[in-house]
Amino acid sequence: MEFHYVYVLYSQKDNKLYIGYSTDVYRRLDEHNAGENTSTKYRRPFKLIFFEAYMFREDAIRREQYFKTSKGKRALKLMLKNTLEKLISEK
Repeated sequence: MEFHYVYVLYSQKDNKLYIGYSTDVYRRLDEHNAGENTSTKYRRPFKLIFFEAYMFREDAIRREQYFKTSKGKRALKLMLKNTLEKLISEK
């Protein structure tokens, strides 16, 4: 069975989050850090800070779209509050 993942990357350059979808989270992280994604190329390096797994693609896509809304971003920042504080303080 192949899982579908929604993932959140933390840009160590600008302290912002990137939300994406993939069936292979670690391959996607490597692609982002290699500069293979034009939308994240100049925000490298990234750390994977969160992911969720879904059995069905449609569920993962729906969750990704939610996380990209204002309400979803607020929810993510609340869920990852300690993680984000630690990452920012490490700079």
